[in-house]
Amino acid sequence: MNRVAVINVVGLTRNHIGDRTPGISRFVSAGSAVELKPAFPAVTCTAQANYMTGLDASSHGIVGNGWYNHDLAEVQFWKQPEHLIKAPRLWDHLRRDVEGFSCAKTFWWYNMYSTADYSVTPRPAYPADGRKVFDIYSWPYDIRPELKSELGDFPFPCFWGPAAGMKSPQGGPDAVSRWIADAAKWMESRYRPSLQMVYLPHLDYNLQRIGPDDPAVADDLARIDGIVSDLIGFFEKHGVEPVIVSEYGILPVDRPVHLNRLFRKEGWLTIKEELGLELIDFGASRVFAVADHQAAHVYLNDLSLRQRVVDLLRGVPGVAHIYSADTELRAAGVAHPRAGQIVVESDPDAWFTYYYWEDDSRAPDFARCVDIHRKPGYDPCELFIDPAIPLPKLRIAWKLLRKKLGFRMLMDLIPLKPELVKGSHGRSHAPDGEKPVCLFNGSGDGLSSSPQSTDVFNLIYHKVAGVPFPGHLN
Repeated sequence: MNRVAVINVVGLTRNHIGDRTPGISRFVSAGSAVELKPAFPAVTCTAQANYMTGLDASSHGIVGNGWYNHDLAEVQFWKQPEHLIKAPRLWDHLRRDVEGFSCAKTFWWYNMYSTADYSVTPRPAYPADGRKVFDIYSWPYDIRPELKSELGDFPFPCFWGPAAGMKSPQGGPDAVSRWIADAAKWMESRYRPSLQMVYLPHLDYNLQRIGPDDPAVADDLARIDGIVSDLIGFFEKHGVEPVIVSEYGILPVDRPVHLNRLFRKEGWLTIKEELGLELIDFGASRVFAVADHQAAHVYLNDLSLRQRVVDLLRGVPGVAHIYSADTELRAAGVAHPRAGQIVVESDPDAWFTYYYWEDDSRAPDFARCVDIHRKPGYDPCELFIDPAIPLPKLRIAWKLLRKKLGFRMLMDLIPLKPELVKGSHGRSHAPDGEKPVCLFNGSGDGLSSSPQSTDVFNLIYHKVAGVPFPGHLN
């Protein structure tokens, strides 16, 4: 058995590797680098599930970062229990086949109640008084207090939201990825797992916020390169072979597409009023979209409308591909009951919003908050503070003071201006140089001649076990 660490550098592409990333470049020059055909949708949860299982979403069921729950008539995003993945994971196979094998998941997703031996993941506490208290979850439980004692509190406000990838009192712009990298070192020193999965999100923030073509991205590349280089050196010193992967490339965008507003105009969306604001009633709607970056699932409670919806979508600027027939959904890798009856993919310069209101004064209160679980779709505007707010730091300080004093408050700082977003991902059709990558030493046993995202499973299995994966995945 060989020991391996898989370092997930979110957003890294071949076009990033060069003078701005000397450490990663040295690793590539001594080994191999391949581009992968992206998962579809090319989003975190689906890509990681492809890597973990060697299967696509048609089999493992992770059709996006979230989907419509038919039984509850609710859209649910960013859930964390690992049993949502409906297929055995890489570490399940390795534990069966390799004596003495153990696995640690350090901030990879679906990391609660995992079958991995050791887990740590972001997880706030939600007291009954309505507060959200930033924290982490671990298994075994004693990892959490020991990590916090040694590394300090996880810099959760910088993990997502307007402070993500920005300077803060908790550290520099790369505070989150540095904390996770230190946690990975702690895991190695404490447990010496056979396989460790490490998630480093730093590039993800500004690539979406300011776009991949902005010169300021050079600083982000230098920062993540320093973190990765340090981890590579640490793992190699401890006899652990590093493998670097990414989940997707991020493309420049300037066209938000509002599918739910189109469905509302057709009379297919059912809107209910609550406290003077508008909410989608998903169970009563005939058609609605769940937006997830550059992919969207379109759900039909009225199946008789399928062709009319397809015909409408064909005329929507920004929609590049429509998957509706069973054969199309299966070829795209999303033929699963959780998926929409229709799945759409945007043009390279477009992305899908979840917006459904026609008047911003009627938008739901959560629209102006960082609220990843309540929003019925992904919202990259959470990376911004509304530029229309005067003295935003003073406003934030006032709201935090009210919270500290025990008063209710709404941290309504997020703009309803999707034109601010300059980068997105999710397409399965990615140009060369902008695809996810897999970087490794030695042979690429397990990778096909045209590497797919699902091949990462085979590569890692072979590196740990020293032999190809026995049998076939299904």
